[in-house]
Amino acid sequence: MTIALPALAIASINDGDVANVVALWQACGLTRPWNDPAFDIALARKGANATVLIGRDDGAILATVLVGHDGHRGWVYYLAVSPDHRHKGYGRIMMDAAERWLRERGIEKLQLLVRADNTGVKDFYHSLGYTMQERIIYAKWLDGREPTP
Repeated sequence: MTIALPALAIASINDGDVANVVALWQACGLTRPWNDPAFDIALARKGANATVLIGRDDGAILATVLVGHDGHRGWVYYLAVSPDHRHKGYGRIMMDAAERWLRERGIEKLQLLVRADNTGVKDFYHSLGYTMQERIIYAKWLDGREPTP
């Protein structure tokens, strides 16, 4: 049995999209006080190794993903689907677009981080073929801030 996914027009973000993308990320609970999402978008757009992909239907931004690489591994951040349009296959479409973007640049491995309290997405990533890898992550704020969980 083949499941037909809905169509989304996928494109890189434009200047006029930034405010709507930030609003979507906030609506999805993806932003944190210590990360300025507009800065993250600007940084992704600054070089050739990252972008923010948006998925539109009838002009409305329904989904996004920030995808980039360090020359060796690809990374995904800010995968978001409008709360009013979840469970329609848009997350899968955006992950497919991110994977395609990385493959076109010769990147063969994609990694992503999931916060421990975000248990709802674990089944989603497993359904896409992602496996959990045990790692210990060390972090340090270079501006002297205290670590955050």
